[in-house]
Amino acid sequence: MPKYVYDFTEGNKDLKDLLGGKGANLAEMTNIGLPVPPGFTITTEACRHYLGHGGMPDGLEGEIGEHLAALEARMGKRLGQADDPLLVSVRSGAKFSMPGMMETVLNIGLNDDSVLGLAKQSGNDRFAWDSYRRLIQMFGKTVLGIDGELFEDAMDALKGERDDTDLDAADLQRLVETFKGIVRERTGRDFPADPREQMDLAVRAVFDSWNAPRAILYRRQERIPADLGTAVNVVAMVFGNMGPDSGTGVAFTRDPGSGRQGVYGDYLRNAQGEDVVAGIRNTVPLQELETINPEAYRELLDIMATLERHYRDLCDIEFTIERGKLWMLQTRVGKRTAAAAFCIATQLVDEGLIDMDEAVTRVTGDQLAQLMFPRFAATAGNRRLTTGMNASPGAAAGRAVFSSERAVELAGQGEAVILVRRETNPDDLAGMIAAHGVLTSRGGKTSHAAVVARGMGKTCVCGAEELEVDPHARRFTAPGGIVVNEGDVISIDGGTGAVYLGEVPVTASPVARYFEGEPAEDELVRAVDRIMTHADSARRLAVRANADTPEDAARARRYGAQGIGLCRTEHMFLGERRRLVEDLILATTPEERQAALDALEPLQTGDFTGIFTAMRGLPVTIRLIDPPLHEFLPDLTDLAVKVALAEERAGEAADDRDRRLLDAVKRLHEQNPMLGLRGVRLGLTIPGLFAMQVRAIATAARRVEDARAEIMIPLVGAVQELEIVREEAEGILAEAGVEAAIGTMIEVPRAALTAGQIAEAAEFFSFGTNDLTQMTWGFSRDDVESAFFGRYLDLGVFGVSPFESVDREGVGRLMRIAVEEGRRTRPDLKLGICGEHGGDPDSVHFCHEIGLDYVSCSPFRIAVARLEAGRAALTCAESDTR
Repeated sequence: MPKYVYDFTEGNKDLKDLLGGKGANLAEMTNIGLPVPPGFTITTEACRHYLGHGGMPDGLEGEIGEHLAALEARMGKRLGQADDPLLVSVRSGAKFSMPGMMETVLNIGLNDDSVLGLAKQSGNDRFAWDSYRRLIQMFGKTVLGIDGELFEDAMDALKGERDDTDLDAADLQRLVETFKGIVRERTGRDFPADPREQMDLAVRAVFDSWNAPRAILYRRQERIPADLGTAVNVVAMVFGNMGPDSGTGVAFTRDPGSGRQGVYGDYLRNAQGEDVVAGIRNTVPLQELETINPEAYRELLDIMATLERHYRDLCDIEFTIERGKLWMLQTRVGKRTAAAAFCIATQLVDEGLIDMDEAVTRVTGDQLAQLMFPRFAATAGNRRLTTGMNASPGAAAGRAVFSSERAVELAGQGEAVILVRRETNPDDLAGMIAAHGVLTSRGGKTSHAAVVARGMGKTCVCGAEELEVDPHARRFTAPGGIVVNEGDVISIDGGTGAVYLGEVPVTASPVARYFEGEPAEDELVRAVDRIMTHADSARRLAVRANADTPEDAARARRYGAQGIGLCRTEHMFLGERRRLVEDLILATTPEERQAALDALEPLQTGDFTGIFTAMRGLPVTIRLIDPPLHEFLPDLTDLAVKVALAEERAGEAADDRDRRLLDAVKRLHEQNPMLGLRGVRLGLTIPGLFAMQVRAIATAARRVEDARAEIMIPLVGAVQELEIVREEAEGILAEAGVEAAIGTMIEVPRAALTAGQIAEAAEFFSFGTNDLTQMTWGFSRDDVESAFFGRYLDLGVFGVSPFESVDREGVGRLMRIAVEEGRRTRPDLKLGICGEHGGDPDSVHFCHEIGLDYVSCSPFRIAVARLEAGRAALTCAESDTR
């Protein structure tokens, strides 16, 4: 029979899969001798069984009983004992940190009898009744599913203008009775008095919270697998709400916002841990603990140093002080901003704790992309409303909204919004994801809003105390009586904490300017430079750009592109040149068709000359025209209306060209253009079209010294198609005296399945994963993303859109087949990817694993792809299939 329960003395930090991050780290701290309250962990295996079978696994109840008895023996008191109760907390703890997304219940074991024993043993009636009301409130909301606002409203009614700490024991005793009445009214039963029943129901509630909507949404946002489950930690309670010599806090071993070393965190006297995270009461900086309790402060600093050396990383710590005694309640590798991630990684290298290989794996391409976002420019023309805490950096502007639902609604309409709340809670997650930034009037840098925003890379300003936020009236009032209503535009600066009225203009970030060629001057940019340099030295994958103009090509080269992986020639036929394409379509004789092609050729030659010049010495893969011709013609409805109106006018005939265009639009109309006359099919049915493009490429290549042209034939599904086009192209190249590799895009499933044959005629493959994904799934991207993708994500049909990251099981399998069969035929076959997936971090790792030679992406994603290619080489070396 599997073991489902582990004492803290039995685990370690490497058992996160089984014990969850919290349980594994509690065990680790216990084993290195830190002051951790005793307890035990119920494993993720038990959770998975519970969720899969609708009940607890056999033997679990007995194991919990054994470990509870051992805990009672160690503490010298029983759970809920009337005269001297053992109280426990029941806390969630998944493998990956999901702050605030799942449930916690404190003070389990209290009832009408044991609260009196707790009061007697502590000598503090107020503390005992405060703990009891907290249990009923948390248990009612978390376990019994009662609307939390009912408890909050009852408390607000009792407090009036007072703070929580101003309530005395009699007030809190009355509040307990009120809370029990709410439970009775809403559930039809009394609050459970049996301590073991409380604990068992809380454990089930934590398991159930794994599938709570906010937890599902968070996992989707962070790409956390849905089948991991959560562990449950049962921990002997220590109390921060026993008076002024007690308190609770959160500490970081370095500043998670900037990476700077020093004392960083928040402390709240006479409180329990949930008060800090919820942001209900504003905290004091951790440094003030030195004045409040010097001995505990010094011990905390020693423990912080121990943990950072032990984990070799920034650590996030939760602690409680009970009557002067320090207790550690949690540690984990801390979430940090993108800037802090780069700075901390290089700091740890300089301190000898990690090497540069590990430093590269400690940062991500998504974090690098965040650092390239614009920053606010000079704000002299904008009115500063207030300044709060700079909780998560970045610059965000948008319309103020005061509810998560409204944020989601307006964001869905394409509006940029700033979510404004007194404090956020886990139920606000959907709105936080939808918003460009988050602003709260309460809470500190370790509040729910700050922690979650940092984890998502979302701009956040917290604790803007001067703002009076009225969520019901949907407005806030700033100093000086300035009222900002829902829909008014505000701007927030997560780097300084400033809040502005109106939209503040933005400027390029220092990191973006670095990639444009400016020197690395500040600490952050120097850290980025060091990590990028090492990533480039480690990576095997080359990184190319998708670029269609000389300007894009030059920018891509500045960003580190090693060539162009996709130059889309159809983009060169738009604007004023569209009329020349119309002439080609309207041609009725070979002479008219050739005249249209002759007019296009010098324009194409000029385009290619500029691109070859910008990429001199680097490969340029040019895709011959791909989209169906009707895309270059006027809209059918617009043209039909124009012709009809002209014919209705007395004595006026419709323009002959318009009538001919209308006939052509009707003739070329297709029910499903994506699967129609496009790509190689155009080249085979319109004589001279591909030949004109190849001649233009050859002429341009002769003009530019060290031009390295590669010609890519799109939408090939059979080797015979490629052989026909290749034969014609080789003749033109030979006549011009130009060498150019000829290959194809693999974007049709049949091409992937017959890659061994196609490789006989292709010197390179480039995976066009946008079309390959559409054809493999049977999706029309333009239709399905708005129609049902949201529902598919909710149902777990896929965890992330297959147009965002390569679908490894389906599309990825086709790619593997093409790689293996293509290289079996032609061992020196060059392989790349040129779809949008080429800049997606997870897809870059997959491309490394299956042995591609390069990825190609938009110029602004090149830096991300370079970094991820380096990370892939350092973490997936054994998977290289070349």
